[in-house]
Amino acid sequence: MDSSIPILSLTAGAVAVTAAVAPKVKARLELSRAKHRSLTGHSKMSRRVARLIPFYEFDINDFFRSDGAPPEVATRRQDGFFRLGALFEQRFAKSRQMTAEAAARISDLQFTQAYRVPFQYSRLVRENLGTGTFMQSSAGVTLTDLDGNNFYDLAGSYGVNVFGYDFYKECIANAEKRTEGLGPVLGFYHPVVADNVRRLTEISGLDEVSFHMSGTEAVMQAVRLARYHTGRSHLVRFAGAYHGWWGDVQPGVGNPVSPHETYTLAEMSERTLQVLKTRRDIACVLVNPLQALHPNANAPGDSALVDSSRTAGFDRDAYAGWLKKLRQVCTERGIVLIFDEVFVGFRLAPGGAQEYFGVKADMVTYGKSLAGGLPVGVVCGAKDLMRRFRDDRPADICFARGTFNSHPYVMMAMDEFLSRLASPIFRSIYNGLEETWNGRAGELNAMLAREDLPVKVANLSSIWTVSYTEPSRYNWMLQYYLRAEGLALSWVGTGRLIFSLNYSDDDFSEVARRFVTAAGKMKQDGWWWHGPSLTNRAIRRQIMKEMLGRVFKR
Repeated sequence: MDSSIPILSLTAGAVAVTAAVAPKVKARLELSRAKHRSLTGHSKMSRRVARLIPFYEFDINDFFRSDGAPPEVATRRQDGFFRLGALFEQRFAKSRQMTAEAAARISDLQFTQAYRVPFQYSRLVRENLGTGTFMQSSAGVTLTDLDGNNFYDLAGSYGVNVFGYDFYKECIANAEKRTEGLGPVLGFYHPVVADNVRRLTEISGLDEVSFHMSGTEAVMQAVRLARYHTGRSHLVRFAGAYHGWWGDVQPGVGNPVSPHETYTLAEMSERTLQVLKTRRDIACVLVNPLQALHPNANAPGDSALVDSSRTAGFDRDAYAGWLKKLRQVCTERGIVLIFDEVFVGFRLAPGGAQEYFGVKADMVTYGKSLAGGLPVGVVCGAKDLMRRFRDDRPADICFARGTFNSHPYVMMAMDEFLSRLASPIFRSIYNGLEETWNGRAGELNAMLAREDLPVKVANLSSIWTVSYTEPSRYNWMLQYYLRAEGLALSWVGTGRLIFSLNYSDDDFSEVARRFVTAAGKMKQDGWWWHGPSLTNRAIRRQIMKEMLGRVFKR
């Protein structure tokens, strides 16, 4: 018997196994290489790391010298901190009291209060620099709190406030009057819905529309429809991008359960395009155009501002070029391209990010700015993607519904918004819009540079973020100095400033003056002391040393 026959059979089997396994290994390696080289790009790893970080906090002895500052600098900081605390206690007494009482029963407030600053400093900040969350009124570009203090609003209602509070108050008031006859009748449509649908299809350049109650719901439905029509399981999101708080689009920290049908890949990466070209399980790609300001990085917030490594910058041509490549690959591979414009919708251009970047998506989602300030989510999509049933399979449906979808008051406020958006006076707001806001950012940066302040801003039109040019562990303090100067920020602090488009040159000049004043006072109080050995790397090493010390102390 020929002994070579078993060997040949074994060799043939090995070749067959290798041939079967090799493509899978190659695809897996390509997927791994397409992830961004940071915890932001590795969702599972980020969750594991988050679980390992121990809690510790600085007492008053270490709070003011955690960066190794000399005693005289620590004393200046301490004096400035408690002077600011006394000012807050006097100036914001009613607002602070109501916030403190409400926080005992509002879990959202408990969270935002705890995560305004890095956790090591949180307790002393909450005790001494607690800020009021309640506001009494708005007018123009300002807010008034319970104590009668006026603030220039830099929070922008998380992107909702595009044209100013007076604009949205008019939309809501007129909607209430016009809907008075029907009232809150649900299930049936008010006739105005037909007009809204017509205008939304014109704006989006897409065929059909569905209404929902939030941007999160809209994105959920867009992804569900993409999966339904492609027969594929996975969605692609980009590192750092936010698409609501539901599980599939938040696979990292913040989600107790890690989804299995989500690929988190690097934005503006040829390796990502290669993955899209070769895999057969990808139903859709989600794009949040806001990421153009900080690709592959989480939405910036002062709670994570542990050093000065935060960066941001916007290159319109480069990002538009990336989107066009993405569009081409998605078309070739039958992948649904979804623009999530819940945040930026109608802020960049009347036709949204599609118009601004010159790229057409297969589906687009919009949010509350569209409904005159009232809650809504909208999906616009191509006809073949929006259908929720199959003619030849009557039991095979893609279900989605909500009790308050197409609420008459919301639909009427949307009609008010869309009517104004179509009017020449509001269209004129977009003339020279980018030049205006780029010029304002440049003006503020020049003022900061003249005063030798280690702060600069970057912007995507009227959406700004603040970064810092010298290493420091205390950059998060700037939000409290800004508050003292009458500038209202959202709970993420200086990570995101959002201006409504009704800011006049005089309004902005006053904001810039106050911003520079606040930064100057912070520098005077010693928070930006910079020793020769203080680098961002040294700060991160010190934080790691503190954490390890806490772990081994247990």
